Amino acid sequence: MVEKSEGAAPCVVFVCRRNRGKSQLAAALMRAATERDGVAVEVVSAGTEPGEGLNEEAVAALGELGVGVGDEHPKSLTDEMLARADLVVVLGTEARVEAREGLAVETWVTDEPSLRGIHGEERMRLVRDDIGSRVEELLLRLTG
Repeated sequence: MVEKSEGAAPCVVFVCRRNRGKSQLAAALMRAATERDGVAVEVVSAGTEPGEGLNEEAVAALGELGVGVGDEHPKSLTDEMLARADLVVVLGTEARVEAREGLAVETWVTDEPSLRGIHGEERMRLVRDDIGSRVEELLLRLTG
């Protein structure tokens, strides 16, 4: 479990390179899981080189589960985000975030169905489900 001062919610920052798909999927799934379970976790997503607009297939894959992204958009990872974070989760191998004193960083090398010739909606569902199972495990670690 992530240690936090008494009464404060842990903060997790999900990062990928473009902040268009994987980190947005993780953040939206974590928000939905915290609402479902009635637990407090501060959730942020960002990119090391943010792109333009959200990945429409990622948004659609979330919609299939009744999960929305709200007013999210690709944004740059900032020092302020890192200062607030208890844990940074880097999704995939393209983005890099260096650990700092007091900041835990872990990397999720997520399933990439396109390497197996799976594309489009089916690919995004598999990516979403892989990230979703990791989010559920992380939520248990964050909230005990």
